[in-house]
Amino acid sequence: MKVQVPYLSRIEGHAHLVVDTKAGEVVECQLEVVETPRFFEKLLVGRHYSEVAGLASRICGVCSHSHTLVSLMATERAFGMEVSEQVTSLRRLLMYGEILQSHLLHLYFMAVPDYLGVNSLLAMAQSRRDLVARALRLKKLGSDICEVIGGRPVHPVTTCVGGFHRFPEASELQRLRRCLSKALPDLEQTVELVAGLDWPDFSHQAECLALHDSDGYPQFGETLISSAGLQVPNSCYREMIREYVVPHSTAKHARINDETYMVGPLARLRQGFHHLSPLAREVADLQGLSPSTNNPYLSQGARLVEVLHCVEQSMHLIDHLLLEGLKYEEPVVTCKAREGVATLEAPRGVLLHAYSYDKEGFLTSADCVIPTAQNLANLEMNLRARVPQIIDEEPDTFQSELEKLVRAYDPCLSCSTHLLTIDRL
Repeated sequence: MKVQVPYLSRIEGHAHLVVDTKAGEVVECQLEVVETPRFFEKLLVGRHYSEVAGLASRICGVCSHSHTLVSLMATERAFGMEVSEQVTSLRRLLMYGEILQSHLLHLYFMAVPDYLGVNSLLAMAQSRRDLVARALRLKKLGSDICEVIGGRPVHPVTTCVGGFHRFPEASELQRLRRCLSKALPDLEQTVELVAGLDWPDFSHQAECLALHDSDGYPQFGETLISSAGLQVPNSCYREMIREYVVPHSTAKHARINDETYMVGPLARLRQGFHHLSPLAREVADLQGLSPSTNNPYLSQGARLVEVLHCVEQSMHLIDHLLLEGLKYEEPVVTCKAREGVATLEAPRGVLLHAYSYDKEGFLTSADCVIPTAQNLANLEMNLRARVPQIIDEEPDTFQSELEKLVRAYDPCLSCSTHLLTIDRL
C-alpha cells in the first residue's frame, strides 16, 4: 500500500507525506519538505549589525519576534554586551506574546478541527462560530502584547542591539494587564475544550532538548540540556547537534549522537515541569501530562499548558515592571571582531543563531539552527512507529491519524528551509 498526501493542509509551509508499506512493513515513510530554500544565512553576511536583526526577523512571519531577539542576543554576545534586568523583562514579555499568538493559532485553527471531525477552519467557522470568535479574541491578546512591546504584531520595530528604541508607556502595560485578566473566562473554556479531546494512544520515547533557564521554565538560557543527561554551553552547540541534508527535503535534519530528538512544547514541559506557574501546573495535571510523557500527540496539550503559563507570567511581569517604574536606557554599542552564539525557546523549540563579526561591525558568517528542522527526523521516526498500529484502518482514518501526528509538531517549514546546496543521492 502506498499513501501519498500532496500539500499537507493546516501546517505553515508546504510538504508532502509519502508512506509505502509492503506485507505490513514500512518500506518508505517521508515528510517531503518542498519549500524553496531561502538562503537567509548567506543574505545576512556582509550586513552591518544594525541591519541584521531586522533581516533575520523576515525568516518567519509566525516567529518573527523569536528570530529578532535571538539575533540581537547573538550580536550582543559577540560584542560582549550585557543588557539590564528591565530589558530582559520586556524581552521575556515579548516572547510570551509571541508564544500566545502562535500556540493559540495552532490549537484552534490547525489542530482542533482534526478532533472535532471537521476538515477545515471554514467548516468549523460555520458549525462552531462561538469557538472561532473565542479563538480570535485570544489570538488578539498575544498580538496586543507584541504590538505594545515590539511596536507591531509581527516583525518588531522597537527592539535594537542593547535594548529598545522605545519603551512602552505605563498606561499601555496597565491596559495589557486588564486584557489578560478579562481573558481568563475564554481560557477556562479553552481548557474544557482541549481536556475533552480524544488523543490517540501512542508513545514513542525520544530524547528531549531544551534550554536551562536559571529563572525558571525554559525561555532564555545559555545551556542546552537533554533528557538523556547531556549538558552543553550553547557556544559549543556544534559538539552536540549535527545537522545534515537528506535527498527528499529542502530542510535540514538534525541528530544528537546519531539519534533523533525532539524540541518544542512537550520537550520544554518535560524539562521544566516543576517550574510551571500554579494554574499551568493544574492544567497539566488535568491532562495527565508529566515529566515522563512521551506521546507526541500530547504536544497539543503541552501547548495549552504553556498558554496558561505565559498568561500568568505576563501578569506578574507587568506588575513588576509597573512597580519598579520604566526608565529609558540609551543603548551603547562597541563593535568587536568576535563570534557570538545565542539561544532562546521559540514557540516550536530551541532556536539558535551564531554570528561572527569583523571589527567594523559587519557580519562575516551566520548559522541559524531552526526548531522545525531539529524535529523533522524525529517526526519521521514517529510516523514509522505509528504506521503499523493503524495500517488496518480505513484509508481516510489512516491518513487522518498520520496528519494529526504531523500537526502535533506544528512544523514551520518556511523557517526551516535554509539550505545552500542539496546533494541528491
